[in-house]
Parts: sequence; structure tokens; C-alpha cells
Amino acid sequence: MQAVLATDGVNLPRGALENVAPFIVDPEDTLSEADANGVRTLKGNAVRRLRTDAGDMVVAVVRMHGAGGVQWGHNERISSIWRSMADPTVGRNTERTLAPVRPWKGVVGDGSETYLAALESTVPDRQALMMNAEDAANALTRRDRVRPYDLEEDLVLNGQQEPGLYVPQQVRLEKEPGNDSDGNPLYPRAYWGWMAVRGNNRTQKRQSIYRLSSGEVLAGVPVEKLGRDGDDIVFDPGVWLAEFSALLNREYAEAGDDLDPTSGSRARRAAAIAVVDAHLVIGTPTPQRLFRIVQMNNRRDHVHPPLEFDSTNRSRALGRSVLGMYVAQRVMDERTAEVLSGLAPIRELPDATPDMTVSELRDLRSMKLLQELFPTDPHKRHLLRRALSENQPSQLKVAEIHQRARTWSALTSESYPKPWNPRVGQVFGTKAREGLTISGRRLRDLLAAADTDEAAFEELVAYRAVHWLASFGIIEADRGSLDGQEVIGDAGESVRRSRRTVTNSLQALRHEKSRMMAVGLLKALVAAMDDGDRRPWQVSVSGKEMPGREMTPLWFDMEFPKGTGTRPRKAAGPSLALSTRTTAAAPATVTAPVPAPARAGTAAVGASTPSAPSPPSAPPASLFPAQAASPAQPPALHDLMDRIEERINGLHAAAGELSGLLADLEERSREDAVDHPLARHRADAAVRLLTQTLSRLRKAPELMEDMTEPA
Repeated sequence: MQAVLATDGVNLPRGALENVAPFIVDPEDTLSEADANGVRTLKGNAVRRLRTDAGDMVVAVVRMHGAGGVQWGHNERISSIWRSMADPTVGRNTERTLAPVRPWKGVVGDGSETYLAALESTVPDRQALMMNAEDAANALTRRDRVRPYDLEEDLVLNGQQEPGLYVPQQVRLEKEPGNDSDGNPLYPRAYWGWMAVRGNNRTQKRQSIYRLSSGEVLAGVPVEKLGRDGDDIVFDPGVWLAEFSALLNREYAEAGDDLDPTSGSRARRAAAIAVVDAHLVIGTPTPQRLFRIVQMNNRRDHVHPPLEFDSTNRSRALGRSVLGMYVAQRVMDERTAEVLSGLAPIRELPDATPDMTVSELRDLRSMKLLQELFPTDPHKRHLLRRALSENQPSQLKVAEIHQRARTWSALTSESYPKPWNPRVGQVFGTKAREGLTISGRRLRDLLAAADTDEAAFEELVAYRAVHWLASFGIIEADRGSLDGQEVIGDAGESVRRSRRTVTNSLQALRHEKSRMMAVGLLKALVAAMDDGDRRPWQVSVSGKEMPGREMTPLWFDMEFPKGTGTRPRKAAGPSLALSTRTTAAAPATVTAPVPAPARAGTAAVGASTPSAPSPPSAPPASLFPAQAASPAQPPALHDLMDRIEERINGLHAAAGELSGLLADLEERSREDAVDHPLARHRADAAVRLLTQTLSRLRKAPELMEDMTEPA
């Protein structure tokens, strides 16, 4: 123990070392010879110094007993099972929350308090400690089912190939333990454990093979699991581990020579993991940031690529990577980063005021997250690029903008009772690559002015509405199966919902004829949040709430229909916004494939769908072949837009008719008992042409989005 503490860069508490010492196998192999002063340290090959974007740490490379380590509730793959401290509605002892982890602070030799390389947290009592461990184990078990192989059986057959990373953490109980008949405490007031930052599943499966749990390794093993009778619990790992190992050795000796460990006794199954490699965090020059440092070290392994992360936890982990880098680079203070990461209450933000309601607190945090993930500051944009492995800012793709938006949405959902699909946040185009700027006005002021203030209304719709609607299940991320959903209407009738995008829903709120109702809807959602997250009430056309009538997705679809969610066309001028021309006038038959939209300066030739009448000065698009657009007289912007719109309308109509014709062909061939109505050469030619057409069209939406005015 003295040798570890004498090693350069080591600064962990003695209690943490005392806890892990019984689990270390052959500790002498890791120690150097004594120097001239008789001091021994860890050997050079037993120490690694790791650097992350959040800071540095010192790691000891050891051989550890297979039962060692504790499954960590703060594992980011399961973070969404807990109610976040960043949700202002979470009450003490009323929700399943996970106590925030703080840097460990203790008394050193000279009597002063200082931070050391360890973490600490508090729980109400020992029962809460055990329940947290069980919840974490159950959640990880569910996540592990997506693995394409059985990890436990793989460990039995092949042992553990990769070392886990463990960080020391002390868990303290708020409630005093009772005393036994002799006046001694029934159990300790604090517990040291080595939490698995990397290797949570491996730790759980190893302990499952041993028929132990992480809660027992952390807080004491019942004597019945040590081969003794009684209800006592042994808390000291120096005692219970020796007894447990002796029991396993006896079982192994009695098991015989069965060559197949998968069908053998517990001791036979555990033979390949009797000793495993482990990395123990024993030092850091910045102990106040240890939590972020160890998380950053593990995060990239799982997020790039996303191994065993669902979409919410993956996006949250990415966001915490960004915030951790901001803190390390001193562009954000630690307290703000903790709140934005979901580890501390929103009221700890400097901008939070005592009079803020639940909705205002949530809004304050969400808007800060938005500005940190879409910053205008060049330095922060550079740090974002490093953390998220993005292209340079001027060349950000839509997929990278969407990744940031999902991160913003997933972290925002921590302030709400339940997470939603973070894809609902994908409402920004490539214009967001330059960063997003908001007014900074308080939520109550925006709502009060939204009836008459266009900027206030737009800010509410663009940056708030999507999460408010998603939190109550009014809208959801677009998914193909929604086409087939049927719901029951107010009169008991069966109604089929139509598929629509989140952007379409927001655009429907912007529809001028629905303005008063849209403002009323936003106010109703805020009122529901501030009233305990009850169901929001419907609103009338004038925007007034109708208490007793719950807002539902079907109601939203009926009052803000899909047809009003398309962008209206500007009157005239250089604006390149597409109009929403109806295709009702499309001809019954389209006789030729419609080519892709033409690039500026050219026009595609082919059948097109008639649309609204063109101005008298604008001849029909079919009279403008590509050769007519000479460099000397390029077509006007509105002429180009007319041509593009007509080609798109024609494509839309042709695609619809093509689907109908294929369905007719399938039905007719079934009636005529013809198994293969298409000749191979004709089908190949048609499919080839379709593929080429799709390839040309694939780049068109992004190109048009780049030229479109901001929403």
C-alpha cells in the first residue's frame, strides 16, 4: 500500500486502497525494488498515464480476482432509466433517481481537506443502495440482449480477453444504522467500491457465474454464500473473499475432470475467470474532474461506433463528451456543465431565479444546451468538431447537423418525466452550421408577446414547441408504420392517422389562419407542465383552453392538419421558397418518365404535370428546352423556380401513378394466373432507369435546403 502511494502521480484515499487490496493477485509482481532510501513504488510497466479530452489520469495495471469490481449505476448505456436531477419536478425519495457523483474530499496528513482521486455519493439508507445496484443490473441485462452472442458462456469458455477500467467510489448512507444487542452498528455507514467504468457487462456476468451480485461485493456478502449457516453479513472483503475463494477451491476439487465447463459446477464454470486483468484508476492531477475524465475515456469506445447504446443514451453520451471538453478547455465552468449534463438541479445555474416555474427552468436549460451545441463562437465550434468527429464547420452535412440536434433533444429530455425519441429534434437545416442565436428573452415574456410579436412566436415554434409536444406524446418522430395506425376518435369512430414529419407539424403551427390557436396551444402546454405535468387541455380556435378535454395526437392532426404544414410560396421575387401547388390537376396518364429537376441554367425535357397557370409573360415550361438557355440571356430566377416546381409536381404525380400501375399489373397477373408478367430484359431496363433516376434525385433535397431561407 505504501508503494502505491509513493508512486509518482498517485493521489487516491487510503480507504480505497484497503478495499481493493484483497482482490489483487500477486501484488509483489507489480512492485519495484527498494531505492536507496528503502522506498518501493509500482513498476514502470504496472503504471499507465492516460490522456483524455477532459483531463489526465494514472492507471495501475493489475491481476484481479474475478469476483472483484462493482457494476456502476452511472453507466451511460442505462442512464435513461433514472429520473435526472435536472428535472425540476423530481422530489426527494419520491422518484427513482441516482444520486449525483461528486469528487471525493477528505482530510490529509496535515489536517486539511483536499480532493483526491476518488468519487463519492450519498444514498438515504442501505436498502436504497441495494435497490440501485439491482436496478442497474436489471437494466444492463436488458441491454445485453442485443448482443449477438452469450457473453456469460463466452467468459466460461474463453475467459476475459479485455481488461475493465475501475474507479474508486465511496457511498455514504444518510441514515444512521441501528445497533445490535451489544450496542454495535448493524452495518457500516459508508462503503468503498471499485466501479466498472469500462466492462460493466463483463463484471456483471463474472459475478453471475460466481452467484454473487455487485450489491453484495459493495455492501457485504451473506454468510450463506460463504458456506455457513445464519443470516449474518460479512462486510470486510479481506474476510469474505478469503472464505469464498476457499469454498470455490473445495468445489473445484470435488467437481472431477469434466472437460466441458459449460455443464460443470460453479467452480468449473468460473475457472477461466478466476483471475482477470484490470486497470485501476489511482491518480489524477485534476481530481475535481475525475468523473468526466473516466467517462470520456470509456465513451468513444461505445459511441464510435455505438456499441450497445440506444439512441437516447448514445446522444446523451455525445453531449456529455462536448460538455466535458468545454470544461477541460476552460470555456465552461464545472457547475454549469453538471447541470447541462443532467447531474445537478437547474436552480444551480447562475441565471436561474427563485421565481422561475418548472417550465421556465426547463426552458433555461434547454436553450443553454442549444447554444452550446450550435455555438457561434469559433473556438467552441472547433471543440465540437473534435468531440463529435465532424467535418470542418463550413462543410457540415445534414447528418452531422441532425446528430447535434438529437444530442440537444436527448439532453433536454432529462428535464422531463420521460425521454422521447431524440429524432424529434431534427428540425434544423444546414444553415445551423453557422450556429444558432436566440433572443435571451424569458419564456413568460415570449408567451405574453407571441400573439402580436412575430419574432417571439417564431422563437417559440422553432426551438420550444417540438419538445413540449413530444413530452406529452402529441407528436413523435416520423416512422413508416404510422401509416397503418388507427385510433378512436371523440365519437368512438375508428380514424386512421396520416404519416407526417415533425417539420410538417411545426409548419402547421405557423399557418397564418391558425396563429391564435397555435399560441393558445403553446400556453396550454406550459400550463400543463407547471401543473404537475398533467395532460394538457385542448384549445379553441380563439386560443382559449377547454378544461376537461384532453389534448391528443388525433386532435392535433385535426386542428393543425398535415395540409397546412407545407411551406407557402412567397409572392414574387428572388426568394427560392417552393410553393405548395396542388397536384389535383395532374393528368390521368403520364406516358413518359419525368427526369430529375434541372440545375440552374438548364431545363429537363419531358412530360410534366400541369400546375397553377403561369403569368402571361411566362411561356409554358415545355417551350424552354435546355438549348434555349443561352449564356447571354440566362432565365430569370422565377422562371427557373417555375420549371423546378413543375418537374417536381410531375415527378410526384408520375411516382403515384407508377405505384398504381404496378399494383394493377400485380392484380391482373394474379387474375390471369401469370406468375411472371415482366420479361427479364424489360424489367432490367426499367429498374436500371429507376435506379439512375433515384441517384440523381438523392442530392436534390440537400441542394434545395442549402438555398432555402431559414425556417
